[in-house]
Amino acid sequence: MTGPADWSSRYLGYRFVDERLLEQALTHRSAGGAHNERLEFLGDAVLGMVIAKALYELKPVAREGALSRYRSRLVRKETLAEVARRVELGGQLRMGAGEHRSGGHQRSAVLADALEALFGAVLLDGGIDDAAQVIQRLYADRLQALPAEAELVDAKTSLQEYLQARGLPPPDYELLEATGAAHARTFHCCCRVADLGLETNGSGTSRRLAEQAAAAAALEQIGGD
Repeated sequence: MTGPADWSSRYLGYRFVDERLLEQALTHRSAGGAHNERLEFLGDAVLGMVIAKALYELKPVAREGALSRYRSRLVRKETLAEVARRVELGGQLRMGAGEHRSGGHQRSAVLADALEALFGAVLLDGGIDDAAQVIQRLYADRLQALPAEAELVDAKTSLQEYLQARGLPPPDYELLEATGAAHARTFHCCCRVADLGLETNGSGTSRRLAEQAAAAAALEQIGGD
């Protein structure tokens, strides 16, 4: 297996001066000792700033609301986990034996947090410019393939706007159950619109996606217009 330093150089395009920061970023709290939660805090902040600046430059006429929706799509946990899997981050994580046996190195939340911790570690090791270069390298394809603004309004937003336009209260969402192994769970949610006597269900690999599916089903039933 490729060592952390060589992995970082290959996939992040960055070689650490202080490899202890890299080791900490790759250490889950279940391993004990210095772990990556504080670095995750830093990484979350620098990721948001770098992505915001990139969007500001790439979308010169987009309004604040659209820019915020673009940023939300790019920095959410699901996207971070996808990026982490693409660079084979799971194979570099250090964690307790029990956590590893339960599939922790494949869990989306763990991968997303570790990737943010890496951004924080690069920030401390090399500064903001190096951190920005790493983030831009990993997000280059997503930044160049941004959807049209019309595609940014998700089902939950569309449903809420539909109800607001008719003077109705927003829908209620409830998690019904979560099934499957810890690292590959499927969430099942329902969406209730009491004033319309409507209840729909949806499933997804996260609670957010399950709620979106339930909202989409509700829109389909009421027509969304």
